[in-house]
Amino acid sequence: MSRSSLKSCFAGLFAVLLYGQAMLAHANLPDFTGLVEQASPAVVNISTRQKAPERVAGAQMEMPDLEGLPPIFREFFERSVPQQPRAPGRGREPEARSLGSGFIISDDGYVLTNNHVVADAEEIIVRLSDRSELEAKLIGADPRSDVALLKVDGKGLPTVKIGKSDNLKVGEWVLAIGSPFGFDHSVTAGIVSAKGRTLPNESYVPFIQTDVAINPGNSGGPLFNLSGEVVGINSQIFTRSGGFMGLSFAIPMSVAMDVANQLKSDGKVSRGWLGVVIQEVNKDLAESFGLDKPAGALVVQVLDSGPAAKGGLQVGDVILSLNGQPIVMSGDLPHLVGSMKPGATAELNVVREGARKTLKLSVGALPEDGDALASAGQSGVERSSNRLGVKVAELTDEQKKSLDLKGGVVISEVQNGPAALIGLRPGDVVTHLNNQAINSAKTFTEVAQALPKNRSVSMRVLRQGRASFITFKLAE
Repeated sequence: MSRSSLKSCFAGLFAVLLYGQAMLAHANLPDFTGLVEQASPAVVNISTRQKAPERVAGAQMEMPDLEGLPPIFREFFERSVPQQPRAPGRGREPEARSLGSGFIISDDGYVLTNNHVVADAEEIIVRLSDRSELEAKLIGADPRSDVALLKVDGKGLPTVKIGKSDNLKVGEWVLAIGSPFGFDHSVTAGIVSAKGRTLPNESYVPFIQTDVAINPGNSGGPLFNLSGEVVGINSQIFTRSGGFMGLSFAIPMSVAMDVANQLKSDGKVSRGWLGVVIQEVNKDLAESFGLDKPAGALVVQVLDSGPAAKGGLQVGDVILSLNGQPIVMSGDLPHLVGSMKPGATAELNVVREGARKTLKLSVGALPEDGDALASAGQSGVERSSNRLGVKVAELTDEQKKSLDLKGGVVISEVQNGPAALIGLRPGDVVTHLNNQAINSAKTFTEVAQALPKNRSVSMRVLRQGRASFITFKLAE
């Protein structure tokens, strides 16, 4: 066989192998057509009308340019897409409209969507897959989980199948159906990127992270698994430009259905509450508290007369598990506690002063509004210098009362030294140093003088009423 014939033979064989690999890869890709045909009829488009504010007669209104806006977590759709103003001389503009998505969960007309899709709406219109429109009644909404339950009049309506979001696995294929930019029943697909994500200002939802393309108008729409079951409600995206960047977040159906059932029966949502402020445990904090690895939720504040205080939980405790479920990240704790009913018993495994303890306490009800703590003052008479490079003063009775403290000292002056390097400021209140409670300036000085060298040391600091633990090392 000639060299040219041999090359042709190898080239042909290579082409066959590439074609075979391509066919094999294609065969392994999911086919979404049946799922879409089955599920689409139960997905709806939601539009709302709100009263627009008063403006100068005849003023022109323009769509804002969303490109380049800095917020990274934002609502998926324009809440108010303004229409043209009325003729000059009329002082009030027409009602604004917004677009989102939702899905029917019962054949008698109950619909789930996001709270931010219908917030402040005076009228809610649900458009079905057959283009018919029905006016919806808001049964209830829960801003903390961003879930809203609507009701339209109807019988025998198409419904979605509710799946178990807890069974989702990272890497699993998922599909979204919604109305991005008003394009009804648009379909996008991707995989589950992560589970149990905690987002800023979203403490009670363990979000499902996906790479499914989500855009304005997808909010409130369903996220399906390959079995055609709804496993989440598409709610948020991570973006620096205002558009989709590959990071989408959905509310798990286990959370959404619990909220929906409570809204349907009670008109509100009750959540469990411990009455603590917690902090992530990093490597240095883990070392200072005698932990083998960074894990758990560090208690930086225990609210007086709250469930945790009554159950014996203390500042400086590191919560490692709740009812046998491990707390890997601090954000795991609010998810678990929030899902408990008020009055239920919580068994906490904690590390206190290097030793493990088990505490049992009764979970309380999450208050509607938290009370803000007052800022720390800077007055005081007794002062003490120490090797940290700060001067401290005793807290007055009024300061202790306003901050709900039994002890602590306030920093009155920061000199050159370790305190300046770790960012301490005058007015900061120190309640714990090296895992020891500080009840006086004398105690602070004694503990500071005995601090170990070249080992992580923890300090609990209140700044403007907010508590946190910081760590540092003394080299000398």
